[in-house]
Amino acid sequence: MLMKIAVYAGTFDPVTFGHLDVIERACQLFDKIIVGVSTNPEKKPLFSVEERISLIKDCTKQFKNLEIASFEGLLVDFAKKKKAGIILRGLRELSDFQGEFQRAIINRKLAPEIETVFIATNAKFFYLNSSIVKEIACLNGNISCFVPKQVEKALKQKLGK
Repeated sequence: MLMKIAVYAGTFDPVTFGHLDVIERACQLFDKIIVGVSTNPEKKPLFSVEERISLIKDCTKQFKNLEIASFEGLLVDFAKKKKAGIILRGLRELSDFQGEFQRAIINRKLAPEIETVFIATNAKFFYLNSSIVKEIACLNGNISCFVPKQVEKALKQKLGK
């Protein structure tokens, strides 16, 4: 029987409860999940790739079928390298769908053997993204309901708060 390996990619700057919700549910659905921490040249992350990987590892120790790795370049190339047949994408609100659907179609053209699967995030996290968390943290707001304690601590240290 073939192992169902899925790649869940993102910047994760920082990882939020929304990301962790998708990871937890994906670990129940697939044999192996690979969290791909991307180095997107269009984004200027606050945390280094190594710091983001470390934070994700720290927040996901309980999942035995999870691997975390960084990648550059095309997501489909990373998925092929990792022998993953599935690209997993989290959907928050309706506006996510249009861009994610477009990416899924392009990825299918580039690698028809890799399927895209969407997981809708838990309704309590549909508004949440890393940019909002960083903005609230910069303004000394309470982010404890958006990220785990270790992420909150790392974010405050990084921002000098």
